[in-house]
Amino acid sequence: MGTGQLGQESETGPLRVRAFFGVPIPEEHRAQLRAFIQAQALLAPKFRWTPAENLHLTIRFLGHLELEVADRIAGRVEASAPRAFTMQLGELGAFKRGRLARVLWIGVSLGATEAAELAAMVEADCVREGLEAEARPYAAHMTIARARRPEGAPLPAAVPPTLPPWRAGELILYRSHLSRGGPTYEPIRTISLR
Repeated sequence: MGTGQLGQESETGPLRVRAFFGVPIPEEHRAQLRAFIQAQALLAPKFRWTPAENLHLTIRFLGHLELEVADRIAGRVEASAPRAFTMQLGELGAFKRGRLARVLWIGVSLGATEAAELAAMVEADCVREGLEAEARPYAAHMTIARARRPEGAPLPAAVPPTLPPWRAGELILYRSHLSRGGPTYEPIRTISLR
């Protein structure tokens, strides 16, 4: 890419990052989901399964933007004093193309309304900062796998573990580092939900 590539400062421009806001899941949930994902990776190899350390509930993907812009949005969200809420994961779902699944996710059975309200708050601050408005309505879910082929793959007969509810008390601004081995997510700002 040369000078000014993503994630680096150039002599002529500010640092640009690939970023998103997400709600983390408790470590004990992550451990149980790690076992589930590892088992599913063997049973359904036509999907790329999300590493357990990357699991989160996405609130708003920001895309590639200046780090300073992402930080300003986070500052506005924090100043709005978003509220904590109780969340529980639900059943397996999929975004499909015809009969084939392209993305597998676990839905939210408790806290979906509150997650949508948080997403609307973040969305308003993103638009205020000049980002393009999201075209699709927000749907609370946690992505766990993506089909290896663009047309998708047959939906596996998987049942995620039943995990207890938890208090969603943080919203994190993450930086996404892309590599051949898959993305890694770096928390760059944590907002306490009150």
